[in-house]
Amino acid sequence: MASLALSEETTLPEDGFAGALAGRVWRPEAAGPSVVAVRADGVFDVSADFPTVRDLCEVPSPAEALRGANGPRIGALADILAHTACDERVPDRPRLLAPVDLQAIKAAGVTFAESMLERVIEERARGSREGAAKEREAFAAILGGELGGLKPGSPAAMRLKDTLVAAGGWSQYLEVGIGPDAEVFTKSQPMSAVGCGDDAGFHGASQWNNPEPEVALVVASSGRIVGATLANDVNLRDFEGRSALLLGKAKDQNASCALGPFLRIFDSTFSLDDVRHASIALRVEGEDGFRLEGGSSMAKISRDPADLVAQTLGPNHAYPDGLVLLLGTMFAPVADRGAPGMGFTHKTGDIVTIGSAKLGRLVNRMRPCDECERWMFGTSALMRNLARRGLI
Repeated sequence: MASLALSEETTLPEDGFAGALAGRVWRPEAAGPSVVAVRADGVFDVSADFPTVRDLCEVPSPAEALRGANGPRIGALADILAHTACDERVPDRPRLLAPVDLQAIKAAGVTFAESMLERVIEERARGSREGAAKEREAFAAILGGELGGLKPGSPAAMRLKDTLVAAGGWSQYLEVGIGPDAEVFTKSQPMSAVGCGDDAGFHGASQWNNPEPEVALVVASSGRIVGATLANDVNLRDFEGRSALLLGKAKDQNASCALGPFLRIFDSTFSLDDVRHASIALRVEGEDGFRLEGGSSMAKISRDPADLVAQTLGPNHAYPDGLVLLLGTMFAPVADRGAPGMGFTHKTGDIVTIGSAKLGRLVNRMRPCDECERWMFGTSALMRNLARRGLI
């Protein structure tokens, strides 16, 4: 199986330690996680000030608070990364975890025109890889090039909807892609996301699945956007294509959500505008020699990130511990892996690297989710652990 090797050079943002970088580290001696500040002179445990990342996100100025927090030095980032990769771990050495904890993990779907078309194709092909190429050609003929620059919910979008209904080309995915209401769903449970260096999972029964490279916003309970991290929203195209009612099964699996490597908090070096203009690169390297490269440009998103947050948390939806919101992707691979017309799907051992200049790189190895480490340390375990340590 392919090896995962993590280093500062392959994990940090391009500007290194310039940003306010928060994370979580598993501390074997404490049998639990600690919130950490990632700095040039080391990784520091700031759990005495912030027992959870949720607590850090709720203060008025999280970046300032993180920079001012004191705590013991756990070690150099390079050393922690060296023991973070799932095949390099030593039981008594600290390792990096997903950089969020109590927040709800939500995701916005169908936020890019390119990937919206692929969702429609999945639906029309009834989840069949074999039928996707034919449906892609047929639907492109119906739609033409009318989606570029279309604002969801606008009069122009509603006119296009009427045209598509008349042509028999309407779809539930087009409804949320160009209609007024965004699709927001629960991607995963609080505490369930895997981090950089972990195995990430796809359902063993799926024959058509892919990674989804995304930016994820971290949002306080007030709705204030605190910062961002990278995400892999592993997707089962065949399950969801068979029926949209299988979305929960297609999205929420053991180890099927990866977040990391760090939470970069908004400050003078990084803002929501940086997210709006971010480019997210993807690389998949298979043990069979297969290599796929792609990406997603946030500049092409159909709905502004702030609007997606406003549709997720507001008068009708409350999240007292805040939330993580995956913003969607324009990436939907169609390159054949194997037989012509069969498209792309994961194989065990694929190394997936998702990177962005200001957020670093998130690296995971893909395996069937029942072969990944089973999620056992949930919210109740965290609360008991923090209580034993005198942190709450």
